[in-house]
Amino acid sequence: MKSKLFLAAALAVTVAAGGAAFAKPDANQMAAVNDANRPAADKARDDARKPAEMLEFAGVKPGQTVVDLIPGGGYFTRIFSKAVGPRGTVYAVGGPPRVSQDPAKPAPKPTQDVIAADPNYANVKSIHVPLMQMTIPTKADLVWTSQNYHDLHNAPNADLLVFNKAVYEALKPGGEYIVLDHVANADTPDATRTLHRIDPAVVKKEVEAAGFKFEGESKALANPADDHKGRSTEDGPLRGHTDQFIYKFRKPK
Repeated sequence: MKSKLFLAAALAVTVAAGGAAFAKPDANQMAAVNDANRPAADKARDDARKPAEMLEFAGVKPGQTVVDLIPGGGYFTRIFSKAVGPRGTVYAVGGPPRVSQDPAKPAPKPTQDVIAADPNYANVKSIHVPLMQMTIPTKADLVWTSQNYHDLHNAPNADLLVFNKAVYEALKPGGEYIVLDHVANADTPDATRTLHRIDPAVVKKEVEAAGFKFEGESKALANPADDHKGRSTEDGPLRGHTDQFIYKFRKPK
């Protein structure tokens, strides 16, 4: 009997680490996704982006400090805000704001600044820094970046070791780093620029080189119908439904 129990436990760990099984999001995580203040355009993307499953995989809990790194339109920023609650903090960290060259047409205010000014998301703090030198005021429990890592390879003077070490320093001991991105085939040259995708093995190698330990992955956004040959930004049936990997790394305690 003991051997059967041990085998069952080992199998459960293996399946979870491989991403073949998904735990159920808790009530707090579901409430964050169901927040009535979220834009309708964001909610329309939930079926494809599976935010509740992402919160569960990342282990987001009330009271945590979360970094939404390169938050774009703030899809996850608002969700993280509600998931960590009033005792938690979300740092929306992006690069320097765009500056308009035409004084008569000022550049639009970055979405992360708009969210941070919204009283419905009072625990969100907007930070603009050169991303290769990322710093935050306090150590974080989680650094999250989605569909961005490939673009870091395309940045001028990109140094991914420096970038990932900055993420490492931003985390508490035991803190997590989640990277979600579009899958590229290993034999595709310059996929980060031409296809806006990246080989997951490249991400794993680069992040581990900064001192992180690989914890596992989620297959929640896997799509076997995607052959990885088209641009992730192309309009068409795969737009918003590309094959995506979600890797979890941990800073050792």
